[in-house]
Amino acid sequence: MTTSLNAAEVEVLHWWTSGGEAKSIQELKRLLAAQGHKWRDFAVGGGGGDQALEALRKRVEEGRPPAAAQIKGPSIQAWGKRGALANLDDVASEQRWDVQLPSAVAELMKYQGHYVAVPVNVHRVNWLWISRDALQKVSGRSPQSWEEFFSLGDRLRKAGIVPLAHGNQPWQNFTTFEIVVLGVGGPDFYRKALIQLDPTAIKSDTMLKAISTFRRLKGYTDAGANDRDWNRATSMVIKGEAAMQFMGDWAKGEFLAAGQKPLKDFYCASAPGTSRAFIFNIDSFAMFRLQDPKAVEAQKAMARAVMSPEFQSIFNLNKGSIPVATAVNLDNFDHCAQESSAYFVATSMIHALVPSVAHKMAISSAQQAAVQNAVHTIWNKDEASNEDGVGLLLAAAKVPAD
Repeated sequence: MTTSLNAAEVEVLHWWTSGGEAKSIQELKRLLAAQGHKWRDFAVGGGGGDQALEALRKRVEEGRPPAAAQIKGPSIQAWGKRGALANLDDVASEQRWDVQLPSAVAELMKYQGHYVAVPVNVHRVNWLWISRDALQKVSGRSPQSWEEFFSLGDRLRKAGIVPLAHGNQPWQNFTTFEIVVLGVGGPDFYRKALIQLDPTAIKSDTMLKAISTFRRLKGYTDAGANDRDWNRATSMVIKGEAAMQFMGDWAKGEFLAAGQKPLKDFYCASAPGTSRAFIFNIDSFAMFRLQDPKAVEAQKAMARAVMSPEFQSIFNLNKGSIPVATAVNLDNFDHCAQESSAYFVATSMIHALVPSVAHKMAISSAQQAAVQNAVHTIWNKDEASNEDGVGLLLAAAKVPAD
């Protein structure tokens, strides 16, 4: 236990400032305060955008980095290449991170084989949220395949219910597209086409089928989809105005906030064709190299606290995600979270755990933006052919990494 004699300040860049996330950060502050360490927010006003990240870059260049920053995916590797990150191997060994984390997750937290970041949570992206009431009106069931989805959509449309709640925004379109690619092609194809950006995979018949399936979904949305925010689309499912929505499990918070319960009012089902796969989106804190020994000890105390069962449980109960640490008791978690955790463990064993490209877990920001723009055009350019869509993706794949 750290005493007040060698306590230090932990300066953290993050943008969890409202709702359940803010409650969780208060808990992390409490855990650190119990060890005598003081938490200080850095550049929260800039949020998760360019302003905050530019402030971070400036501070690092001046030799005044924060103890930790909310960074994920390839950005961790980019900071590692700059020699800016701290080595957390001793904390990882103490808490057995290699045992607690699936290898696909552990590797993202490492640079050149050494832990430099600590994961906070796991979101499953490939969920299909379904209104139980809408499903019962057409005597339907959760669709297991894409053909079952479209057949159900036809029945819902005849019943006057919008089959698919959606928001025509670039990131929402990309989220849906990566779900379709996984459902049509499986995890190995997903990796080749969207992570490796392999031209052979992009030019394949499988990708043509994925593009065709993706574009077909548009006909099951409503005329008000343009620029609709994701939570407004979720609200349509909650109210029974729409039957289904493709979205990560952050959508569950909207259902719960509306007083709805899993199985009673709504279903969380694997998107068609993805029941044996898991697209993950993980929040994490990268730890920066510090000079002051007291600050280093406080930084390591924060890493330990983040991976503690106590914080993993509290944070994820508040946020709607699931613990990334496998040693956490899930008895207090709802049905959807327990399902997600079971999928997380099972898919890691069969090499079917894949990072979200849409949510910046897999490729550089320049590549991600290029592919997202291509997908957005594919969704919106009705006169284009599926082959035109392949061409757009091939062009995006040529964009160099940052």
